[in-house]
Amino acid sequence: MSLFPILPLLLLCLLAGGTAADTELQILLNLKSSLKISTTTPGFESWSSDHSPCNFSGIVCDSTGSVTEINLNGKGFHGTIPFQSVCQLTSLSKLALGSNNLTGDVTADIHNCTKLQHLDLAFNFLTGNVPDLSPLTGLRILNLSMNTFSGQFPWDSLGNLTDLVALRLGDNGGLDPSPFPESVRNLTKLSSLYLSVLNLNGEIPSWIGDLTALVDLEFADNKISGVIPPEISKLRNLYQLEIYNNSLTGEIPAGFGNLSNLVFLDASQNQLSGNLSEIRFLTKLVSLQLFMNGFSGEVPQELGEFRELVNLSLYTNQLSGELPEKLGSWAKFNFIDVSTNSFTGKIPPDMCRQGTMLKLLMLENKFSGEIPASYGNCTTLERFRVNNNSLSGEIPAGIWSLPNVNIIDLTTNNFEGQIDSGIGKAGSLHQLFIASNQFTGKIPPEIAGASSLVSIDVSFNQFSGSIPEGIGELKQLASIDLENNLISGPIPDSLGGCTALSSVNLRKNSISGPIPASIGQLPNLNFLDLSDNKLSGQIPASLVSLKLSSLNLSNNQLEGEVPAAISIPVFNESFIGNPGLCSYDVDFLRQCSSEPESSPARFHTLLVCLLVACAILLVSLTLITISRKRKSDGHNHPKLSWDVKSFRKLTVNENTIIDSIKPENLIGKGGSGNVYRAAVGNGIIVAVKHIPLRPDPEDRGTAAMLGEKRINGSREFDAEVTTLSAIRHVNVVKLYCSVTCEEASLLVYEYLPNGSLWDRLHTCEGEKLGLDWEARVEIALGAARGLEYLHHGCDRPILHRDVKSSNILLDEQFKPRIADFGLARILRSGGGGRDSFSSHVVAGTYGYIAPEYAYTWKVNEKSDVYSFGVVLMELVTGKRPIEPMYGEGKDIVNWVAEELASEGSVIKLVDKKIPEWAKDEALKVLRIAVLCTMKLPAMRPTMRTVVHLLEEVAFGRVIIRLDFKNGSDNKVESRFSVEEKGDEFLNSM
Repeated sequence: MSLFPILPLLLLCLLAGGTAADTELQILLNLKSSLKISTTTPGFESWSSDHSPCNFSGIVCDSTGSVTEINLNGKGFHGTIPFQSVCQLTSLSKLALGSNNLTGDVTADIHNCTKLQHLDLAFNFLTGNVPDLSPLTGLRILNLSMNTFSGQFPWDSLGNLTDLVALRLGDNGGLDPSPFPESVRNLTKLSSLYLSVLNLNGEIPSWIGDLTALVDLEFADNKISGVIPPEISKLRNLYQLEIYNNSLTGEIPAGFGNLSNLVFLDASQNQLSGNLSEIRFLTKLVSLQLFMNGFSGEVPQELGEFRELVNLSLYTNQLSGELPEKLGSWAKFNFIDVSTNSFTGKIPPDMCRQGTMLKLLMLENKFSGEIPASYGNCTTLERFRVNNNSLSGEIPAGIWSLPNVNIIDLTTNNFEGQIDSGIGKAGSLHQLFIASNQFTGKIPPEIAGASSLVSIDVSFNQFSGSIPEGIGELKQLASIDLENNLISGPIPDSLGGCTALSSVNLRKNSISGPIPASIGQLPNLNFLDLSDNKLSGQIPASLVSLKLSSLNLSNNQLEGEVPAAISIPVFNESFIGNPGLCSYDVDFLRQCSSEPESSPARFHTLLVCLLVACAILLVSLTLITISRKRKSDGHNHPKLSWDVKSFRKLTVNENTIIDSIKPENLIGKGGSGNVYRAAVGNGIIVAVKHIPLRPDPEDRGTAAMLGEKRINGSREFDAEVTTLSAIRHVNVVKLYCSVTCEEASLLVYEYLPNGSLWDRLHTCEGEKLGLDWEARVEIALGAARGLEYLHHGCDRPILHRDVKSSNILLDEQFKPRIADFGLARILRSGGGGRDSFSSHVVAGTYGYIAPEYAYTWKVNEKSDVYSFGVVLMELVTGKRPIEPMYGEGKDIVNWVAEELASEGSVIKLVDKKIPEWAKDEALKVLRIAVLCTMKLPAMRPTMRTVVHLLEEVAFGRVIIRLDFKNGSDNKVESRFSVEEKGDEFLNSM
């Protein structure tokens, strides 16, 4: 047969094949453009028209040259996914674009990817509704977790995907609430089911036991209630079960012990009860997390024989009995936390046998006996807390000198003996708490070598000797408490070198000698108690420069005149029991003796009295003039009556405050009033906010249009007083007092000399002075801690509603204070969650207002988180929230998002004033800012998490993941604590 008749056919086939290859090449080049891939991107030089698609990195082809796989996971790409073109790859079976920074929607064009078996779009910023997935019947792996999807998920469409082996949809908290999806029961081939943080409710269905192929089952952080069904015991292949932070009740069901292959079990933070008898059969456990439930009874002794167990958290239950003696002695044990139970007996001795233990947390139980000597050699320990037990004996010497320990807490036991001199080698020790024991001997001078110490509490012991002179070497020391010991000798002058000190308590000792003047040089000192000692001499004049909220010098042998600045009613009881003291102002102290009539002092006193009389006369004439002027204007106002209410220890004269309200003293304009500078005597400067309680008649038209935001000065005043009068936090501005009358109110605050963060970042004068990166990080962290306190540290959460850089004020050392609480609201708390606040007036400042105001009047703490995220963007970029360069109707959040999605380097977002070495850190802070400004409130972290993330940047640690939960000692644990997830966070309690 001749070949000539079939040549055209062969040629046609070749042309058709070339066309298909060209089409696939063009599709991939289109994908390259959408994902902002450049030919200069390392590893992607091959992505050009000069190469075959099968030679592109991340691309796999079949034997015919057709593209079957696109695997670009974790490449850090930005941009959107062109589903319409990608799904024209007719042989495509795998599309993996996870762990990038992709945005946009998953469009309905995904339906055309009918041959897909593997779809991974996890850990991106994809938005919108997930389309119907039922056409993708060949899918074996579907991973859409950790995105920002919204609306109703198409649960019903999953029922057709019966070949699914892995279904991972978790961490999409913006989806509409839904019961546990019924369609999943058809997916009998599933080995991995990840449905955590999906807003699921209802109960765990009994058919869960039919998914017998499951190896990994996770539906944590939802609102699932009811009991754990006994059918779950059919899942004999389960390796990991994560069901924490729901509302589950009842007992661990009978037969649960059949899950003999279980390695990771976390059912913490529920309302489970009953005993742990079923756990004794789970011999392969590596991590057991059952904390914050209602379990009772004893820990099964079989746990002492578990050869793989390295993590055990049972804190905050009602467990009792003794722990197994061999607990943790077989594997490389990581931590134990059995705090807040009723355990008795001894501490298991061998949990650090393998030399890997990080945390020993057994506080608030009834443990007895001595601390096993073996823990003195556990050099890996970071946290050692056994406080509030019935332990006794001496502390093994090695514990005092553990090189990595952050906290030693032995408070409220029956320990005796001495602090070993090796404590000077504890270079990582931040907190030493050994109060309420029977320790004796001297505080060793070597303690000065523990240079990281922040808090020392050795109160209520029997320590003797003197305070070590080297105490001044502890530059990070913030609090020292030596109350109720036998300490003698003088207060070392070097104590004034501990410039971070905020609290000093030396009460009830035998300390003698004078009060060192150097104490008055401590810039942060807020609490000073030297009472019930044998101190003598005069009260140093330097103490008047301190900003004390508490002072107690009573029951000593002090003499001389009490300095006028602290001779104030609120400190009256601070001086009792000192017969040698005198004062002109404190009633129960003897009056200081007057000088002879002809003496210069007497003349000086007369001169002062004369000047005061003249001042009173001048004020009276001024008030008469004002009154006459008002009458001549046709107004018959009543005489103003000023009411002064004090909230902190500061004596002020209302006339001094009132007289400060004049243009030359104006230092700022807040959201609810102007702020003035006022000198109140003794070198003390305060800030005074003037809040009009009635609208200006000239502004009635504007006031009517702006509603309560403009005219309700009284509401803003009440909000600020209610909020700030009860708050005591180093990063929230101090409110000293209020001065009110019928027409206006004045709030007297501490004066912050370095102005606001806005001034430093955005004004010409501030930009000239500059703000280095270290200061920016400290400001971010301090402000975050202030907001964390408002949201999490108060009896009821406080919503600020006007977080912005101009409301973050800076003191002499650039430590930040959250200010201006005129829009604050105290939220209700009940039903196990935080309520929201409903406002029909948009509160806040344009550029900082969270987007939920656009579609709901209900706001909560996450609105403050959004505003704080904008502040972080200001700190990193140096840009204002609103700039013309962003484009019409856009703000800094839009701009940052667009720049991150662009092809250019993200380094260009960082303020040019930030040095090169710090730019990587700056980008980490910017990443936190992006999380804070997520469009959906549910996707934003809490302020507590924000603080932890910023601490990682500040302390040079690596951010691993954003998935945290609180431990019993108020610190943070990663979800899979058994794995190395980076350094733990230190909480200063």
